Amino acid sequence: MSIDPHGGTLVDRLLTGDALEAAKGRAASLPKLKIDTYAAFDVDCIAKGIFSPLTGFMGEAQVKSVMDNMEVSPGVPWAIPILLAASKAEADGFEIGKEIALEDDQGDIAAILTLSEKFNVDRTALVEKVYRTTSDEHPGVAYTLGMGDVFLAGDLDVLKARSIEHQDHNLTPVQTRAEFEKKGWKRIVAFQTRNPIHRAHEYLTKCALEMCDGLLIHPLMGTTKSDDIPGDVRMACYESIIEHYYHKDHTMLSLMPVNMRYAGPREAVMHAIIRRNYGCTHIIIGRDHAGVGKFYGTYDAHEIFNEIDADALGITPIFFDHSFFCKACGNMGSIKTCPHGNDDHVFLSGTKVRDMLNAGEMPPGEFTRPEVAKILIEWATA
Repeated sequence: MSIDPHGGTLVDRLLTGDALEAAKGRAASLPKLKIDTYAAFDVDCIAKGIFSPLTGFMGEAQVKSVMDNMEVSPGVPWAIPILLAASKAEADGFEIGKEIALEDDQGDIAAILTLSEKFNVDRTALVEKVYRTTSDEHPGVAYTLGMGDVFLAGDLDVLKARSIEHQDHNLTPVQTRAEFEKKGWKRIVAFQTRNPIHRAHEYLTKCALEMCDGLLIHPLMGTTKSDDIPGDVRMACYESIIEHYYHKDHTMLSLMPVNMRYAGPREAVMHAIIRRNYGCTHIIIGRDHAGVGKFYGTYDAHEIFNEIDADALGITPIFFDHSFFCKACGNMGSIKTCPHGNDDHVFLSGTKVRDMLNAGEMPPGEFTRPEVAKILIEWATA
């Protein structure tokens, strides 16, 4: 028996058959709104049920409930508003109750929005609640403050499933659930990453796998910061490390086509909700999950789960302390397992790996496996 999706129903807003053809016909004569890559990924997430129970972009009451109570509706946790914005001039041309064709960044009509609401929100309050900062040095804050003047709400009918690089690994929640069923996995732990897997990641994923039947390595492949390692390089790293160091009967690689918001604690909650929709029963929450810069405390993403009703969340977070390679132990450990001092510890992070690569240095074995290091250095020095 698979885990129920968030909100009880796995949403599917992707049109097919006659409904798709009829929508294409209507879209040709509808007013249009051009959306950016970020919004296009959000449309795709709504379409495929990744954002279940959302059926469209949020209205004002939902946004305020998420900001103030971390609920999208009573008893249904949600941590980050999903917003569509337009300029005032554009919004003035749209009529409540009517349809709008959304043209994506690839020039296609991706969806039809039935406009239910036009509204404004205090953006300073919004970013302070969601990102815990108003600094425009935070990428999520900068994006939110730079959105159009007016927010648009309404259900979506989606005409196009978005394709991305490595589309063969871009499984929908319906597909991952079917794969878990086929494999006979009942307890599935998800690992969220936007970096190549280094030794600390390997350690905590394998610790978590000891408690579960299967591990879903589920890298985020939506929009990320410009200095994050490109998706094709990361994919080569994931495939290599799985090939050499993970048990194939208990490990699965799939992509998550979701934007990186860098919202730290609140994004950790969102990552849990999303993985529940994919059919996972557990999710790894490590050090500074979904963080950026110095905006969040090391374990803020652990503590926020104390504010969420566990039954309503419906997926179990597995918390890990900062792990490291211990030269005295000769292997990976954490402050719970290793008795040695900091002088023996090699602390690992994606940031440190990127710094070494930028300097043309091969990451050592204490950082990452040699197969991964080879891929990374070849990319960095190309």
